[in-house]
Amino acid sequence: MTELRCTPTSLAGVLQVHRQAHADARGSFARIFCASELAHVGWNGPVAQINHSVNNARGTVRGLHYQAAPWAEQKLVSCVRGRIWDLAVDLRRDSPSFLLWHAQELSAASGVALMIPQGCAHGFQALSEDAEIIYCHSAPYVPQAQAGLHPCDPRLAIDWPLPVRRLSQRDGSWPFLQIDFKGLVT
Repeated sequence: MTELRCTPTSLAGVLQVHRQAHADARGSFARIFCASELAHVGWNGPVAQINHSVNNARGTVRGLHYQAAPWAEQKLVSCVRGRIWDLAVDLRRDSPSFLLWHAQELSAASGVALMIPQGCAHGFQALSEDAEIIYCHSAPYVPQAQAGLHPCDPRLAIDWPLPVRRLSQRDGSWPFLQIDFKGLVT
């Protein structure tokens, strides 16, 4: 039985992953990750790292982050408490959706995750107090490969649903895209 159903989004390779919850009098159970099911839709690595992000204030923005090759990573992002507006920006040079973004609300109640391929930057905004996110990564964090984009870059024209708040010093210092940015090779 398939526990994860995947549907495409407006960005090439970015997928909505719908979990099937099984509920009874005790509560519910749902699979968050299954390598064999996700391999059929492009997950091409192990789960090398799982991160947990707790965000205690509505409007908090984290991102836009990615890791440069050869440490580029895929992410499977699930909201396990509260609500977030999850966002992927396509930075892949040869992609038909180059420099476009896709965002959608993820919540603990929806059972939907977002699978983000290598070559996309990722960020999110907390839409509720106490939003918690679990990220599965296909590659470990490598400090010298960390990279990012400013979440308010005018070239991207991201329409954040709330005013951008509580931006970290690092995220606020990421540069705007240069006009000659040609994209990432993945």
